[in-house]
Amino acid sequence: MPKTSTTGDRAAPEPETTLGLPAASALVIGSVIGTGIFALPSALAPFGPVSLVAFVVVTVGALALALTFGALSKRVPASGGPYVYAREAFGEFAGFLNAWSYWITAWAGNAAIAVAWVGYVEVFVNTGHKTWISMSLALAGLWVAAAINLTGVRNIGAFQVITTVLKFVPLVFMATIGLLFVDPDNFGAFNASGRSTLGAISAAAAIALFSYLGLEAASVVAGRVRDPERNVPRATVYGTLLCAVIYILGTLAVFGTVSHGALGTSIAPFTDAANNVFGGTWAGDVVAVAAIISGIGALNGWTMLCAEMPYAAARDGLFPDAFAKLRGQSGIPVFGIIASTVLASLITVFSYTRFEDVFTKIVLLSVLTAVIPYLFSAAAQLYWLLVRGRETLSPRRMARDVTVAALALAFSYWSIQGSGYQTVYYGLFVLLLGVPVYVWLKRGQGQYGDADTAVPAALTSCEERAPETPAPPRRLSVGPATNRVGGPHKRTAHRPQDRPAPFRATEDDTTS
Repeated sequence: MPKTSTTGDRAAPEPETTLGLPAASALVIGSVIGTGIFALPSALAPFGPVSLVAFVVVTVGALALALTFGALSKRVPASGGPYVYAREAFGEFAGFLNAWSYWITAWAGNAAIAVAWVGYVEVFVNTGHKTWISMSLALAGLWVAAAINLTGVRNIGAFQVITTVLKFVPLVFMATIGLLFVDPDNFGAFNASGRSTLGAISAAAAIALFSYLGLEAASVVAGRVRDPERNVPRATVYGTLLCAVIYILGTLAVFGTVSHGALGTSIAPFTDAANNVFGGTWAGDVVAVAAIISGIGALNGWTMLCAEMPYAAARDGLFPDAFAKLRGQSGIPVFGIIASTVLASLITVFSYTRFEDVFTKIVLLSVLTAVIPYLFSAAAQLYWLLVRGRETLSPRRMARDVTVAALALAFSYWSIQGSGYQTVYYGLFVLLLGVPVYVWLKRGQGQYGDADTAVPAALTSCEERAPETPAPPRRLSVGPATNRVGGPHKRTAHRPQDRPAPFRATEDDTTS
């Protein structure tokens, strides 16, 4: 039976906490390493080997973000990740925009994963690449992942561990043995894009960043992780480090074993690389099977994130209430899973019928909508350090943490400008579509501005809602030293003692 927690005079079931460190780490690795890495060399090929430089730069930025998320999750060990951090630091509207943007990232990213996944499925079927069959395969992948998520959190975690182990075999192989077969002639011109070197690095980095989306996965589902203050930062940082090593070496091996011309048109570059190393097709088939398993694992993890982020926001009245309702013994946010999968299916169908470079188009939109929550999270960490850091941290740690947060913030800005004008235009338009939704939600609550108004009965009587995110605090103000930032928000439907304390400030606030 799910745990229960008191909501007023009603009992509300709380989602089972069933993810330990291995499952949380597998969620990070499995969400980061999906089919993106298997398709990325082809997407980066038009830039030439200069894209490897971009990959290194992106890796440094991703590690800064991982450290930032690790530090934030220690202070707010609750589900929601970037949404919770932005809301705690900057208020409800910033929290809503982050939840809205990240939600778009999750389901649009699922569409990109599904498209790349199809490229490896078609190593065995639909070798003629008929559009309607490719589209049907992508939709099947999306709904298989949704079906797994609907069976419960425990099954999600177990499936994630299994697929993570299986996907690592070919990637580790290409990142080690594959390097022995690198031919310098395959690399082609260092900068094949026709842009300046800096421009090529920026543009390639915007695509490469897609490979690291999901590094925040453990923080998004922190409420379902055992001992989140300890396990979430470790899973985030160690998982990102492991992915970084595999990514850089594996991509280098593919660039060096597949000719530049062939790489640009390949739909399964790791398969082509394995075939070139061993000859024949058997090795490529093995890699393709691993990529298929990897894709399903990534879709499984991201489908969970699709539901968890709006679930956390809906609990606080900042997303439609349907997203906060849980079903079943383990507390499954069914509406969030179904709604996100439907939207991912729609954008997949649209992309196959309108875009030639389907993967790249969706990738750039997903990256932009992900970077916005990353930017707010880095800003929230920097804000807390500048306002409260001196009270709890040594000068040395303070300097280190400010540097890391500033680097993560600068990296986020750089990633946005590298996405291109068209992507920023569409991304900003999609982001601002959330404003009318926010107005509609606030109108339904009868609240304007900071007025203290009781939460509507519809939000307080929902038996399926689990109080696992901290209450939105009052704005930060510089004052006497305290071990908490802000306090319980008057609008919350849950008693303060039923929640984890927000922003616990300790000397061990950051990941060592």
